Amino acid sequence: MKIYLVGGAVRDQLLQLPIKDRDYMVVGATPEQMLAQGYNQVGKDFPVFLHPKTQQEYALARTERKTGAGYGGFSCYAAPDVTLEEDLLRRDLTINAIAQDEDGTLVDPYGGQRDIELRLLRHVSAAFVEDPLRVLRVARFAARFHHLGFSVAPETMALMQQISRSGELDTLTPERVFLELDKALATDAPQVFFEVLRQCAALPILFPEIDALFGVPQPVKWHPEIDTGVHTMMVLEQAAKLSPEPAIRFAALVHDLGKALTPPELLPKHHGHGQKGLTPIRALCTRIRVPNEYRDLALLVSDQHQNVHQAFELKPQTIVKIFDKADLWRKPQRLSQLLIACEADMKGRSGFEEHDYPQAQYLLDCFEAAQNVAIKPIINAGFTGADIKTELQRQRIEIITKYKVKHPKKDTEHSHKID
Repeated sequence: MKIYLVGGAVRDQLLQLPIKDRDYMVVGATPEQMLAQGYNQVGKDFPVFLHPKTQQEYALARTERKTGAGYGGFSCYAAPDVTLEEDLLRRDLTINAIAQDEDGTLVDPYGGQRDIELRLLRHVSAAFVEDPLRVLRVARFAARFHHLGFSVAPETMALMQQISRSGELDTLTPERVFLELDKALATDAPQVFFEVLRQCAALPILFPEIDALFGVPQPVKWHPEIDTGVHTMMVLEQAAKLSPEPAIRFAALVHDLGKALTPPELLPKHHGHGQKGLTPIRALCTRIRVPNEYRDLALLVSDQHQNVHQAFELKPQTIVKIFDKADLWRKPQRLSQLLIACEADMKGRSGFEEHDYPQAQYLLDCFEAAQNVAIKPIINAGFTGADIKTELQRQRIEIITKYKVKHPKKDTEHSHKID
């Protein structure tokens, strides 16, 4: 029996990145031997064991054979006669197919170290096409390692395109699609995830609502980049720079879905696109099981981002209505999330990346002022029932009106319509 460190831990060690998880492969052992040494078996489809002390995963070396459709359509063979090289051969990318023995010696039969030096994401073998999940995984790795200069090897991109044409992407479960999306949103360059999916023709299959934005024109006055899909990728990139929260990044990703629904005769204008986008956002969230937290923020950003951009022109009663509609009195954290997504929208345009967004601080100040209205004095004044809410709203409008008078409209080119 011989034990090797494998997968991401070896790869990240070579890339001088922090190592989060350590996975081990055991060659030349049986399940009975593992159990006899105190390991606990947890794998159902193939033998995976937890170390009795560290609780780290140890998997028996195995081979796989395609038996059905989808990423779950495999039969596994794990036995003492499976070699290290045979196990590594089934892995997705060469950079993930490097092993390290207990003495620190690297075993790299498929050129993973070379591809790390070349900054290439390259498949290990032709069996790559048997697992449709690898399309999402490679796109995610491209996003994760974009800052290091990694790109997808042309021959691997060709296999990803082959998978897209095969119909196998339809076999991916909604939960798995969202899991890969969520991991991609957590990277430093989440826009690359979608760019790679578009390049391999997987975007219209997995995320048709996003794909529909490419080729849709916007007014050049507000959007020098013109193309809505390009703008969306720029907004997502800016959101990733402004916040680590995946919910904010998701909201930035889908904030303009309504623009794909604009009738051709109205282009390049998109009147009411924020409200039109609510239906495709709900459809996308339902289809891939997006958490309610992500969905609700995305709906809020789509519905209100145009109002936020025009914050200095809004009447105090309109501002209070926005606060009410967003339920900010109970969930105040939503305001900063909304404003960050809107700032990303403003900056996600050619030539606007470094501009300030004073609307955010203005609305934060308005909300802080409105929060100073206490409900107890209203009750003590004799208001009851629905009249309490009416008086509370009146006082909030009044205090924002006073704040607005003291802080007149900013002299900024961003206080007008951004669209």
